[in-house]
Amino acid sequence: MPNDHSPEFGYHYATMRRAIERIDGADAPLSLEDLAAEMNMSPAHFQKTFTAWVGVSPKRFQQYLTLGHAKSLLRERFTTLEAADAVGLSGSGRLHDLFLRWEAMSPGDYAKGGAGLTIRYGFFDSPFGEALVMATGKGLCGLAFTAECGREAAMEDMTARWPAATFTEDPSLDALADAIFTCSGEATLHLIGRPLQIKVWEALLSIPSGQVSTYSEIAQAIGSPKAVRAVGTAVGQNPICFLIPCHRALRKSGGLGGYHWGLPVKRAMLAWEAARADAGKIA
Repeated sequence: MPNDHSPEFGYHYATMRRAIERIDGADAPLSLEDLAAEMNMSPAHFQKTFTAWVGVSPKRFQQYLTLGHAKSLLRERFTTLEAADAVGLSGSGRLHDLFLRWEAMSPGDYAKGGAGLTIRYGFFDSPFGEALVMATGKGLCGLAFTAECGREAAMEDMTARWPAATFTEDPSLDALADAIFTCSGEATLHLIGRPLQIKVWEALLSIPSGQVSTYSEIAQAIGSPKAVRAVGTAVGQNPICFLIPCHRALRKSGGLGGYHWGLPVKRAMLAWEAARADAGKIA
């Protein structure tokens, strides 16, 4: 299997994304032969690369990408979040083996918009397409995906969160990208956000990989049960997607809701996590 940070891994995601779009548009399950032909691959090669990427076969993976998958996640993998005082980074706040330490900016620093800060950035391959990784001297401050919106839009979005900062490209951030997407080592998060946003992002960290919660449940967990719309906005403004898993927040109806970096990316993340969680149980 290629390294999770290799160009080949990015190619696998691009191939899988096309397969996902094809599956989404199909009226019935597609055979391995038909999918492989449409991806311009032999059935054996498609099966091998698909299974290596996600941990299960293409046939099994299709089950995670049906329109009813979000509803089944709510039925079978719904996480009831604890009260606000129990929400934090311990226990289920871990993402696999990657331990996250949290350092939020003070209100005064927030008001300065990053003045005096130098933020390093780079574009790197990931399981979900190209990722934009940003970091200050204190830790990871931004993570975005360009597959749906492109580099320019992703960069514009992320730099607007730190309007007074200085930005410099740094290819050496590839080591940080490796730690993120292989879930190894440590990452310190350096966040900029309002108090409500910080609470929502803390609550998201309490949703284990392979499970989901709802916007209303998150609102209840942070002690603001009527602030469902504000919670949804805060989820969408999460500056460090994937690590702070905003993709695990769904509508109460079972709908996917929105996703800042594109619904195909959200669907791929949920399917990837659910499939890996089930593969782990079988193993």
